[in-house]
Formats: sequence, structure tokens, C-alpha cells
Amino acid sequence: MAQKQQRLLSLDVLRGITIAGMIMVNNPGSWSAIYAPLRHASWNGLTPTDLVFPFFMFIMGVSTYMSLSKFDFKFSTAFLKKLIKRTLIIFAIGLAIDWFANVCYGAFNISDVTQSFGERLIQGLVSFDHLRILGVMQRLALSYCFASLIVVFVPLKYLLKLIVLILIGYFCMLYYGNGFELSDTNIIARVDLSLWGADHMYKEYLPDGSLIPFDPEGLLSTIPCIAQVLIGFLAGDLLKNTSDIHQKVERLLIWGTILFFAGALLSYGCPINKKIWSPTYVLVTCGLASSFLGLLIWIIDINGKKRWSSFFEAFGVNPLFMYVLGAFLSILLGSICFQTSEGIISLHGYIYQSILSHIADPYMSSLLFAVAFIMVNWVIGYILYKKKIYIKI
Repeated sequence: MAQKQQRLLSLDVLRGITIAGMIMVNNPGSWSAIYAPLRHASWNGLTPTDLVFPFFMFIMGVSTYMSLSKFDFKFSTAFLKKLIKRTLIIFAIGLAIDWFANVCYGAFNISDVTQSFGERLIQGLVSFDHLRILGVMQRLALSYCFASLIVVFVPLKYLLKLIVLILIGYFCMLYYGNGFELSDTNIIARVDLSLWGADHMYKEYLPDGSLIPFDPEGLLSTIPCIAQVLIGFLAGDLLKNTSDIHQKVERLLIWGTILFFAGALLSYGCPINKKIWSPTYVLVTCGLASSFLGLLIWIIDINGKKRWSSFFEAFGVNPLFMYVLGAFLSILLGSICFQTSEGIISLHGYIYQSILSHIADPYMSSLLFAVAFIMVNWVIGYILYKKKIYIKI
């Protein structure tokens, strides 16, 4: 029993690291002053920032194994009810985040002197003209839903073959649908545009500075995310059914190395790209996530070095709540504005420009803002953690 708890602690720590990382890279002091490792790759390529989201999806797959083991990986009414409920809640929260942003940025837009605060607020509450349909939470919901359905209908011994088929099929879709080019002819953009319309999509900058509707969490690019969760599911099976803890680490490292090098070698024909979630991106990030999980088990479980991990546990035990909390706080900081002698400035801008920019250079000040923002979130998460309050979604 103790060994199981230690193993789950490693999962909580890795979840916490990824959530803290997601919050950090989404909240710099200034988007024009970000250190290179904290930026997403502009198109092809991989940075440390590009690891946090797929790491979380990999861990979601591991957790899905633990969760579905309660249903003996069989379809049932109880399973279906839980699946539908959780999928709809997570998807709805994703929509609510974007809706809340539209409401706040509209209501606190004090440069609009033609309307009162109340009028702007009411208009934002009832306006859905620019509500983004897809996003991070929506991708998590869809990936979790379809991966869960697959594992209750497809025997475990066929999952690896199915993952390969999903990735090959998606590669063919990209290859024949201009999917490796950032343009409005990209099949990912065309499908989302036909389903939702440009007003309900994220916009990406082209090299010439123009904007096109292209969603990095598009519907088609969610297909390989299902494979990402399934690989995590297989890692969960490895952890559950390998009795010796040293063998757990060994196998995680071996599979992590195989996946990473497979993705790296195949990248010569299929670029590693987060925004289209290319098959090689799945392989490389799952390989690194598996290896990192093995490393954490070695550090925490085998060597007992876990005093440092409590910081990340506060994020890891309530991962989705902490992500949503960070998103809502970020929206409030960015939307609440007030008039100064130099013009209108947001609370976010005031903290960065009037306080932190006097401490260090723009890049370091931007990083300090992100760290301070993480600490504010951590305080709330730590209180919940110490009180053993776990907010399940």
C-alpha cells in the first residue's frame, strides 16, 4: 500500500509541475519580453514551453487507467454517466473561461465612453458572437472522452496497434491536406472554419504580420491527442502491473527513450509541431514525459527525496481547478483598467511597468511577474492542499 501511495505522489508532482508550467508560460509580464525557453515554437520545432500541455495529457492518460480500473475497463451505465458528466463539465468550463474573458474585457473597457459600466457588462453577458468554441479545456474533455471509450471497447493488447494507426492516419491527413503549412488552406483551419466560423476561432500571425483563423486546439488536431492519452494509459498499465519499483523506472525510461528517438528520427519527414500536434510531436513528448516520470519515481520513491515536491503537490492534487483559477485571475488582471496621467493601463500592466520594471531589465521583470503570479495561485492551492480539499471535476 505504501508503494502505491508513493507512486501516486510522483504522478501528483508531475501533474503539479505541468500545471505550474502552463500557468507560468501563459502569464508573462510582457509578451514582447520573454526568454526563448518560455516561448512556444513559432511553427516547427520544440521548446520547453511546448512540453507542458502534452505532459499533462500523458499524465491524464495514466490517471485514466487508475480511474477506469474501478470499472474493470468495461462498459457500464455508471461508466457512461461519469464519462458524459465529466466531459460536458470540462468542455463547459473551457467555454466559460472564454465567455468570462469577453465579459470582463468588455465591461472594464473604460475607453468606451459611449456606454456605462452596467451597459457594457450586460452587453458582454449576453453576447456570444466571438466566443471561442475550442481551447485547452475543450481539448482535454474531448481527448479524455474518446480515449476512455476506446479503452473500454478495445482490448489492451490491441491499443498499441491502434495508436500507430491513429498517428499514421493523421499524418496522411496532414500530408494530403496541406497540414504542415500555416495558411488558410491548411486542412485543420478549413475544417474549423467550416464548422465554427472565423469569429469563433483563435487567430495566428503569418510571417508577413497578417492574421488568419487557425486554432492550435482545432478539432482535427485533437485526433493525435487521443493517441497521446492512450500512450499515457499504457504507461498507467505498466505502473500498475509491474511489481518491482526499480523495474517500473527501468521500463518507463526504456519506452521513453524508444518513443523519443522514434519521434526525433521521423521528424525529418514529419516535422515536430505543437500547433498541429504532429505525430512526431506526440512521440517525442510522450517519450520525454515517460522518462521524466521515471526520473521522479527514482527521486521520490526510491531515494525518498520528496521535501521539495510539496510545492508542486499543491498544484497536482487539484490540477484542473488550479488551471482554471489561473485563467480567471489572469483575465481579471488583464481586463481591470484605470486611468493614469500616462493613459489607461490594466492592473497587469501597472504591476509590470510601474513596479517590476524598476527592479530589473524587461525580460527578468517579465519573468518575475510570471513567478509572482504562480505564487499567488500556489497560496490558494496550498490552503486547499493542507485542508485536504480536493475539487473534482
